[in-house]
Amino acid sequence: MTTETKLPFDQEYISSFSKQNNEPSWLMELRTKSLSGLDALPMPKPDKTKIDKWNFTAFSKHIVESEAFASLEDLPESVKSLVHLEESKNLYIQRNNTAAFSRLSDELKEQGVIFTDIFTAAREHSDLVEKYYMKNGVKADEHRLAALHAALANGGSFLYVPKNVEIKEPMQAVFLVDNPETALFNHVLIVAESNSSVTYVENYISTVESSQGIANIVTEVFANDNARVAYGAVDTLSKGYTTYVNRRGVAGRDARIEWALGLMNDGNTISENITYLMGDGSFGDTKMVTVGRGEQKQNFTTSIIHYGLRSEGYILKHGVVKDSASAIFNGIGKIEHGATKANAEQESRVLMLSEKARGDANPILLIDEDDVTAGHAASVGRVDPVQLYYLMSRGIPKQEAERLVIHGFLAPVVNELPVEGVKKQLVEVIERKVK
Repeated sequence: MTTETKLPFDQEYISSFSKQNNEPSWLMELRTKSLSGLDALPMPKPDKTKIDKWNFTAFSKHIVESEAFASLEDLPESVKSLVHLEESKNLYIQRNNTAAFSRLSDELKEQGVIFTDIFTAAREHSDLVEKYYMKNGVKADEHRLAALHAALANGGSFLYVPKNVEIKEPMQAVFLVDNPETALFNHVLIVAESNSSVTYVENYISTVESSQGIANIVTEVFANDNARVAYGAVDTLSKGYTTYVNRRGVAGRDARIEWALGLMNDGNTISENITYLMGDGSFGDTKMVTVGRGEQKQNFTTSIIHYGLRSEGYILKHGVVKDSASAIFNGIGKIEHGATKANAEQESRVLMLSEKARGDANPILLIDEDDVTAGHAASVGRVDPVQLYYLMSRGIPKQEAERLVIHGFLAPVVNELPVEGVKKQLVEVIERKVK
């Protein structure tokens, strides 16, 4: 039995939108095909979280057009604090659904680096984008929310690093929401060719206190042979946003994909992060922190799937829940048959700050090969009274002692973020949410 998805936009609108955007034919075909096949696909089923009554489809506007920023001086203060105005040579800013600012250094342009909004990339580098877009990472027919994203994608960024190019300074994207009617169907695509290296950092920041919006976000990262991609993100969408975010990585031979994620949305959130270690000697590392509060419900599934010989995968997730919030941590290390000498390690820990808060950590190892190494650890509990006693015995008040314990608990991920402005933002968000 299938349930019909009611959308405010039909095939005619999608085709018209694609034509107005001057999109290549393959992208229009993907949109229309995904929309027509929507109802035949199942909804994703995150473990231990019912999402059948969550709103993923009801929104009033597909595109909220906004003014671009003539210069970085025109940015709101909340965004200025994330970027070094003089030092940020490589920056993309999206305001609601508008590509509002873009800058790439001449040096990187000369080396063939591309950093722009996803639709400019689709028009100007069609063959390159088509090669990767929703093919080997997130596929449009995986489930209904993936198809919905493919049909309605309305923003995002594209980063391409050619072979043998090592980018030393971070590339940064900021997705600003300052209109409560904004629906985000962002698609982020990163391609690092063989022997290249790049650090990419993105921020989702909302300046509206509350919204009834939805966010359906897809990221695809491809690290080809011997490439390294370090990906940092801080998500801070406001209360009222229903968020589905799917971040996916594919690593080739001797390639590395490293994720450092601060998932700080104030609305109900489903987050899926999967890294495929396809090549021999490939490496995946996922570090994630989250703070849940109020009535929000969150589900975080992190998977590293090993196909390559001697591949290594590490998962570290720390979360704090307070008030009546709930958080589910699902960690999956899967070693496929043939991935000899693979190593899968994971650790998930949840700290509960109130009687009604609920946390659940579920470590899972799926091993189809004999000669491998694997391990997991998980814990759910309250603030350690021994730690509190130690700090209080040094004259620190209880509330301040608890705050210090929480920051220490989340520090392993916070310290991994590669841009100081972003790291500072994450610390401030944590401070605000745990007060």
